[in-house]
Amino acid sequence: MGLLLGIDIGTSATKGVLCDQRGAVVAEASSSHELSRPRAGWSEQEPTLWWRATVDVIREVIRLSGAPAADVQAVGLSGQMHGSVFLSREALATAGQRAPALRPALLWNDQRTAPQVEAMREQLGSVRRCVELVGNAPVTGFTLPKILWLREHEPDVFMHLAAVCLPKDYVRLRLTGRLATDVGDAAGTLLFDVANRRWSEETFAAFELDPLLMPETLESGTVAGEITRFAAEETGLARGTPVIVGSGDNQCGAVGAGVVEPGQVLAALGTSGVVYAHSPTYRADLSHDPDAPTGRIHAMCAPDGTRDNPGHWALTGCMLSAAGSLQWARHALFGGAPYEQLLVEASETPVGAEGLLFMPHLSGERCPYPDPAARGAWIGLTARHERAHLVRAILEGVAMTMRQILDLFCAAGVEPEVVRLGGGGARSAVWRQIQADAYALPCALPAVEQGPAHGAALLAGVGSGVWASVAEACRDAITVAETRDPDPNDAPIYAELLGTFGECYTALAPRFAELGRIGGA
Repeated sequence: MGLLLGIDIGTSATKGVLCDQRGAVVAEASSSHELSRPRAGWSEQEPTLWWRATVDVIREVIRLSGAPAADVQAVGLSGQMHGSVFLSREALATAGQRAPALRPALLWNDQRTAPQVEAMREQLGSVRRCVELVGNAPVTGFTLPKILWLREHEPDVFMHLAAVCLPKDYVRLRLTGRLATDVGDAAGTLLFDVANRRWSEETFAAFELDPLLMPETLESGTVAGEITRFAAEETGLARGTPVIVGSGDNQCGAVGAGVVEPGQVLAALGTSGVVYAHSPTYRADLSHDPDAPTGRIHAMCAPDGTRDNPGHWALTGCMLSAAGSLQWARHALFGGAPYEQLLVEASETPVGAEGLLFMPHLSGERCPYPDPAARGAWIGLTARHERAHLVRAILEGVAMTMRQILDLFCAAGVEPEVVRLGGGGARSAVWRQIQADAYALPCALPAVEQGPAHGAALLAGVGSGVWASVAEACRDAITVAETRDPDPNDAPIYAELLGTFGECYTALAPRFAELGRIGGA
């Protein structure tokens, strides 16, 4: 029986799952890679780290499965979105084998491009105009501001720039020799006309960029190439194995959670926190009131298209430090204490952490506040508060920020009936219950934990003909391990806290900007 391989190029690790043709996981593996922060607010990674991790993961899942590599029927890819891999002509000519990227990739959570974002707003006339063109507001995490930063600050590098691609697409280039991307990842570049699923000629012209810098775009369930002799020797896969284009980690995570139809929402707590909703129609965050905020949530292309059938759309909202907030506190403040211990302490602490709130904006913020100057804070500390309160406040602050994003979705016309949970934060029972209470909706936990990698494997099945559509794949392969309903006693407490929580950001936002100027961030 053929096996389906899904690979997810994450921020902290590359993960892989090998599935059978029912979508059941046969083997899984991961390989970590380092994140570089050379300056405050900067976030970079060397693309060759992703390739080495991918090779390790592929070899390990094949070893663990005990199956011959020739049994792998197709490979699907997922990856962190928005990152900018800058490639030279030599890198393209050698499929990335003999020429590294021109510099480390700028990642999704890199905040250095605030001046470029402001220049974009001035060039286009308004945030609204940007949303009208490409479905999304200019924010620091997206790809276009990174290209503009490179042109302004590293002109010698820009002079040699032949192509820009996304992280997973760099890995696919090395696997297949073909440079391409999918409509979902392209939608997160600020250069893509999301409504019409094509590169935006007007946006390229506005910023005097060559459209040939960006790869061709394909629907997510399309074969993008085959394993080359080089990749076969490196990974152990059989030469000629089809590689499906896949999509960004948000889209693949939605597939891995079965969120491919209206009424379903995904809340994924990884390093970042993402709320995702499938939409049968294109929806941009544009109010009829021209003075109202626009672009706080993102219009994306859903990963349910194939070579012959274009897919639908999705809405996403991303907060930048979700489970990353807990990871930071554990290392910086709690001496590396086991997560299990911290979470048990939090579960034994009263709802509301005895009047303590946590603002989880440790890397600036994208949604619900597009503010690169935003900072984290505990608010309401007293001498009674101990470590358990600090941890509980982190869990609650992240969940309430995700609720704020969910409320923006509802205002855009999404009608959620159930929230499916994903990411590392979903492993925690107390965090699952906090989310159900904060969202005031039932929260379901999919049986398979590796959402984006599993989703990429299912896309591999669609692209290779195992299933006719992504919806069919999810109906066959996705099951729910647990559903938690909102606690009737605790949910009203979060509803009351939510207003105060939002007011804290409004009051502190000017101070955050001042602190950034003082600290040189």
